[in-house]
Amino acid sequence: MGDRLDAAFAAARRSWFLPEGARVRAAFDGPIQIGHEQTCSQPRTVRDMLALLDPQLGDSVLDVGSGSGWTTALLAELVGPTGRVRGVELEPALVTWGQTNLAKGEWPWASIEAARPGVVGIPEHGPYDRILVSAEAREIPRDLLGSLADDARLVVPVRGTMTLVDRRGGVDEVTEHGSYRFVPLR
Repeated sequence: MGDRLDAAFAAARRSWFLPEGARVRAAFDGPIQIGHEQTCSQPRTVRDMLALLDPQLGDSVLDVGSGSGWTTALLAELVGPTGRVRGVELEPALVTWGQTNLAKGEWPWASIEAARPGVVGIPEHGPYDRILVSAEAREIPRDLLGSLADDARLVVPVRGTMTLVDRRGGVDEVTEHGSYRFVPLR
């Protein structure tokens, strides 16, 4: 997975997904403010999350809290043109900006849309092979579990702990993978 991640990070440059004044800090291994009380996550954290998620070519992926569109682009690179990535974002201005940023690359199999009030994710396009959540939940979101296919994975920070739900044969195995800080899932 390491080589695939390196290639994805090279193809979806973080600088494309940062506010103009912050682009000089693209190599900074820390979160960068993108407005609306949101951040573009630390590259090391994003890499850790993507390694846990382990997206495969052809996967259908949901990216919850797509923000600037960076993780949506990285996921698009990892699943390739036979896959499908749907980003969802609650903040309307970030939806528009994320769509603009995503258009800087060649990922027509990836999109970003506005979240609907009271709905976590985009259940009508599920089930998903992989779900990535880039905001901290209080518990594993049941709505997302309902959108997860069999033989699938969900990565979500829960109360400061990176949590992996690995569904195999209809059984969910939940494991924890270190402490991280994220903006809250709304």
